[in-house]
Amino acid sequence: MSGHSKFANIKHKKERNDAAKGKVFTMLGREIQVAVKSGGPDPLSNGKLRDIIAKCKANNMPNDTIDRSIKKAAGNEEGVEYEIIRYEGYGPAGVAVIVETLTDNRNRAAANVRNAFTKGGGNMGTSGCVSFMFDEKGLIVIDKEEVEIDEEELMMLALDAGAEDFAAEEDSFEVVTAPDDFSAVREALEAAGVPMASAEVTMIPQTYTELKSDEEIKKMRKLLDLLDEDDDVQNTYHNWDE
Repeated sequence: MSGHSKFANIKHKKERNDAAKGKVFTMLGREIQVAVKSGGPDPLSNGKLRDIIAKCKANNMPNDTIDRSIKKAAGNEEGVEYEIIRYEGYGPAGVAVIVETLTDNRNRAAANVRNAFTKGGGNMGTSGCVSFMFDEKGLIVIDKEEVEIDEEELMMLALDAGAEDFAAEEDSFEVVTAPDDFSAVREALEAAGVPMASAEVTMIPQTYTELKSDEEIKKMRKLLDLLDEDDDVQNTYHNWDE
């Protein structure tokens, strides 16, 4: 489980404050649209949609908002087509950065991401230049204060459902799965009434890079902040050892 406890820093979350909630809901709405387009509006037959609905609930998205998003996606009222595009590059001191966008304008997305790398003292690289330094994993985070069953029972529940690893951190439990097993493990925990603070497939770095100067740290934060502000950016992953 080395490094997994750094999840809060690895995945630069946009939901860091209440003011960002509206943006988070917009992002989740786009994910719903893509899932509905590829697998239909029925969560019972669309596993990807089920996972996104769980992600929405973990982010406190109201049920009626989720339902409206699904219906809107099914009717495709706006006629907007979103596509998933991943960019990779380097921040200050060679920090590896992966940027996932969900956009209706690939030229705009590319220009904005490139601008963020440049202003943040880094540079955008070619596809695959840093992704080999990360492992794609399902990661479920459970708040210790919210769960009622004991640690051993929770661990066995997760492992029996197909989880690869289970760890107890200071204020949370973390369940790691292979991407293909993520849905089954999440649904098993959900069926057992286990509340999840977050549940999604993410990118976990194999190694970490330390920034030693204040200038490097300042530039890295600028890079991440610029990506945060971009409406096309869904997720940003990095291996900065904050």
